[in-house]
Amino acid sequence: MELTDATVVVTGASRGIGRTLLRAFAARGAAVVGCARDVEALDDAVAAARTNSEAAEGDATVEGVSADVRDASEVETVMDVAAGVGTSDTIDVVVANAGVKHSTSGEAPIHSEPYDRFDETMATNLRGVFVTLKEAAGRLAEHGRVLVPSGSIAVEAREGMGAYAVSKAGAEALVRQFAVDAPQTAAVVDPGLVDTDLSAPGGRATEDIAPMFVWAASEADSEEIDGERVDLRRWKTATRSR
Repeated sequence: MELTDATVVVTGASRGIGRTLLRAFAARGAAVVGCARDVEALDDAVAAARTNSEAAEGDATVEGVSADVRDASEVETVMDVAAGVGTSDTIDVVVANAGVKHSTSGEAPIHSEPYDRFDETMATNLRGVFVTLKEAAGRLAEHGRVLVPSGSIAVEAREGMGAYAVSKAGAEALVRQFAVDAPQTAAVVDPGLVDTDLSAPGGRATEDIAPMFVWAASEADSEEIDGERVDLRRWKTATRSR
């Protein structure tokens, strides 16, 4: 898929991977709509993406919409705005990136998770992805793609990852179900450990893994990634000859 003039939605766009993806997609000429709860941080991320697009001699549209992915009406507004910024009244790519982590990695055994923390984690990391996909579905182009970031903890249990690991496993199951029920492409993107507010120290810079998401959104074979996990090895193998 050609990203020039495509319309891309990124949730959780005020920081971390989402913030970097605003810049990455805008630099490729896409019209990008980002959403987040923190309005000030979102405005800063949007401004940075616009500046980066101009520096890359692009003319991309970058918009920010304050929204909580747990609220269907707010996410509906995000999708309405996105459908209006492009040239086709549809959305080409959705990155359901918004997520929370309320505990320190390795220090949250599942049997010790407080009920409220479990519920809050699932509300954003699982229900929030469901809301994003559901509200986007009616706006997605036939060739549209949905990407959901995840990690190895979704498929390989590690001690003390608590509700966060459970929520990621649920989100991956949601992607697989969307892939068989909807005509568009849905894939999990696992970039490995990334240096964000949610991760343990020592991860890759968000700028280093942004090309992986851009590739999954545009160049990866849609049939090959539909309902699948795209990890670092798969990405590097596919792009090795470059």
